Amino acid sequence: MHFRLVTYNIHKGIGGVDRRYRPLRVVEALARCHPDIILLQEVDDGVRRSGGHRQVDLLGDALGLKHRAFQANVHLKRGVYGNAILSRFPLSDVHHLDLTVPLKKRRRMLAARCRLYIDDHVHGVQLFNFHLGLAGMERIVQLRRFLRSKLLTHIHHDTPIVAAGDFNDFYGNLGRRTLEPAGFQTPVKRTRTFPAILPMRSLDRVFCRGNIEVVHAYASRTNIARHASDHLPLVVEMSLT
Repeated sequence: MHFRLVTYNIHKGIGGVDRRYRPLRVVEALARCHPDIILLQEVDDGVRRSGGHRQVDLLGDALGLKHRAFQANVHLKRGVYGNAILSRFPLSDVHHLDLTVPLKKRRRMLAARCRLYIDDHVHGVQLFNFHLGLAGMERIVQLRRFLRSKLLTHIHHDTPIVAAGDFNDFYGNLGRRTLEPAGFQTPVKRTRTFPAILPMRSLDRVFCRGNIEVVHAYASRTNIARHASDHLPLVVEMSLT
């Protein structure tokens, strides 16, 4: 029982090379991935730089994904930006976990339960969408806070869980130090997603736990994806076991 998940820092729809706001490039980059579930970071809502668009709905409508959740993390003079989930399948139990570390930018994790309808069966998958901080110790503190939270500790160990997003994992050891000891697994090979035009860093990651596994993971390196944002979409084929 397979489904396709994409995690993507869309950089508010602003190209990483030309710095122009072109949301349709993001739509096309995602459409070429044929996703069932999308975890997004840096999503604008009512911000001047992105034409005042509510991007979670702009993207969801364009991609035909009617189930959505949005999380406002950073408040600007006009509008907000944060994380979002788009899904082909129903979402429920949407929650927010504060991951802000003192003196650092406000960060939160967006959680939702997704009900997948596959082969005439219903399967529940718990989704956690992250955009972690820029400092190494900040990221460790944030993940430890997540591991101690009731959002995770109250979930049965066999329940399918996907923890994904922009981990800003510059050195590639964050999962090994924090999530893997807690039972999470990730593809053996890290996939470079940043910067989009010439990827050198594996900042975007996917971890899973419970009755679920990663079958295949790759960065979408289409020409449109290389210019739509400063990150590439990370595409993950997953299987419920």
